[in-house]
Amino acid sequence: MSEELTLEQLVAWAGDRTRLLYDGTEVAHRSCGIALAETFGRGTTPYQSLRRGGITGEGQCGAIKAGELILGELFGDPDPTGAVTDTLRQAILRYRELWREEVDRGEADSIICNDLTGQFAAFRSPERYAFCTRIAEDVSRCVARTLIELGAEVETTPRPER
Repeated sequence: MSEELTLEQLVAWAGDRTRLLYDGTEVAHRSCGIALAETFGRGTTPYQSLRRGGITGEGQCGAIKAGELILGELFGDPDPTGAVTDTLRQAILRYRELWREEVDRGEADSIICNDLTGQFAAFRSPERYAFCTRIAEDVSRCVARTLIELGAEVETTPRPER
């Protein structure tokens, strides 16, 4: 963990960074999954498949799924035949506990993208966009908290160019 920033400051940084990347007002818009991947220094290409709930909207929220994948990348066994590491198991359990407490799903009973976004008359509405921005931001804070609690470093990176 950065010596200059406290746990709460790093968690806040992660949420702010993801919002910056997702909302598209100050830098070019990224999808929710890509915004999370970029926030935590992961390669973004595989996170393309999380856009709009697995492209079709029928999959899980891209932000929430991205959080799991980031934890897998950082805490998983690099051996493709290896078992689930204890740290990854702890991370997934803690992360799910956190996002279930922190993420406002509105009236949706699930985390399927179409269920979450179907609460809005139009997918491209400002209200839906603000809703998904908040989800991505909240999820990012949950990922950061999980990483820090389980001993990983959260590296703050310079502000991206437009």
